Formats: sequence, structure tokens, C-alpha cells
Amino acid sequence: MEAPSSLKTLCRFVETTLLPEDKTVQFTIDKEVFGGERDTFLLPEDITQFAGMEEIGATVLAVYMSRHWILLIVRAKRETVYFLDPLPGNRVVDEEAKNIVNSALKLYNTHIARAGRKNVIWKTLSGTPKQPSNVECGYYVMRFMRDIIMDPSLGFENKYAKGNQEASYPQEAIDEVRNEWAEFVFQIIKQGNY
Repeated sequence: MEAPSSLKTLCRFVETTLLPEDKTVQFTIDKEVFGGERDTFLLPEDITQFAGMEEIGATVLAVYMSRHWILLIVRAKRETVYFLDPLPGNRVVDEEAKNIVNSALKLYNTHIARAGRKNVIWKTLSGTPKQPSNVECGYYVMRFMRDIIMDPSLGFENKYAKGNQEASYPQEAIDEVRNEWAEFVFQIIKQGNY
């Protein structure tokens, strides 16, 4: 698999600086993302796995369950959760994940002093592009997130409705998010956070 040039350069940095000096890339995720600042680290092997289009480990993205990446979009005010899964077939949300999100929404409703619905609405958006093998799920979830936030209409519910788009992403679309990730990591490195 040919990596974008930014990832090749990042791999050279791993080989020439991080590995010989036994270092990691460190950065803080802004409080706006998770509700509080969160320090995180990228290991050299995280970077090389990402560059090699290998299965993504748990330190690269925030949510990873049962060795598979999925995307849950929570619209708290609507008490609706959307489930996006890059694996082919009719998959359902893991009950543990459902219970966690349902509990979080109940806490949210309590916090804003709202009674809320008896049951949260869960919608499976099965029209997502499907990964071609067993290692691309993390990259596909990253691409889902990118596509959703880049659409000012936030029309993901219609875009990913059943039957709308079940083909795989072209490799160029996946390489676009891999390249953006590499550029983000480079910005951290330029700040001396390694």
C-alpha cells in the first residue's frame, strides 16, 4: 500500500527521532472535544500502523469496541442516536454501548431538568460506504466523521440512509483523511511535543 507523502515523511521522523530517542508524540485534546482537557500520546507504532494502512489501535481514535470501529452520533436534544458501521451486512449496536449512551442521555436530561422520552431513538444508517476487508474500519469511521462535519447542512441521516451509498470509498478518499491526520501530527511535532 502506497502511503501519502506526508505519512512517508512522518515515518522517517519516527525512524530517525522517536525510535532512537525512545519518545512518543504528546498533545492535549481541547476541553471542547470531551468536556475537559485530555492528554493523549501517540506511540511510534501507532504512526507506522496508520501509515501502513494496518488495523488502527485504540490510541488513534477515541472510541473502539470489540476490535471494531463504529460511529455513534448522539443528538442529545432530540434524544436520537445514529449508528454507522463500515462492515457489510445488517449489524446492530452492541447492548453495552446502547446502555452507556442511554444512561448518558438520562444524565443529560436530569442536568437540564427535562423529563425526556421513555426510550431513546436509535437509528441504524446502513447506507454507509463499506470497508473492503477487515482492517479499514477505523479509516472509514474517520472518513464518516470528516464527511459529516464538512457538510454544512448536517444531512448525514439522508446521505447514509439505507440503499443510498453502500460501495467502498476509493483509496484516495481514505488517503485524504490519512494525510490530514499526518499533517495534524506534524503540527504537534513542530511545537516540540515529543
